[in-house]
Amino acid sequence: MQQVKLPVKEFTTQNPIVVTEEIALDELMMLMEGAKVRHLPVVGQGTVIGIISDRDLRLFAGISDAEKYQVCAGDIMSPDPLTVSSSMPLDEVAFIMAEKKVGSVIVVEDEQLYGIFTATDALKALVEVIRKGR
Repeated sequence: MQQVKLPVKEFTTQNPIVVTEEIALDELMMLMEGAKVRHLPVVGQGTVIGIISDRDLRLFAGISDAEKYQVCAGDIMSPDPLTVSSSMPLDEVAFIMAEKKVGSVIVVEDEQLYGIFTATDALKALVEVIRKGR
């Protein structure tokens, strides 16, 4: 059977919603819930500097409203998120995600944010590959 190397770019969610370090916790919660996303890249000076997951937000769900205004994205983000090239083969990206136990990676092209590749995107890719018999 012929092995095909599909680039992760084909299955990446392009132009993801991004936030800055200054955005408040309550705004993050509303944004994630409203957009129905589980990961938000955090950008600063034109580059991705961190990522926030829905799990990060759940850790702070029980704090008071007054405290929520004192916590911002920069306080809870995971700095230096895992980044891959848009041309990296899909299977390599999925393997790295599984090995590092992460739910998403930042995809870059020409050193710029191209998109985000999540575990959900990986499952969609799996379905497509199986159905098309690639």
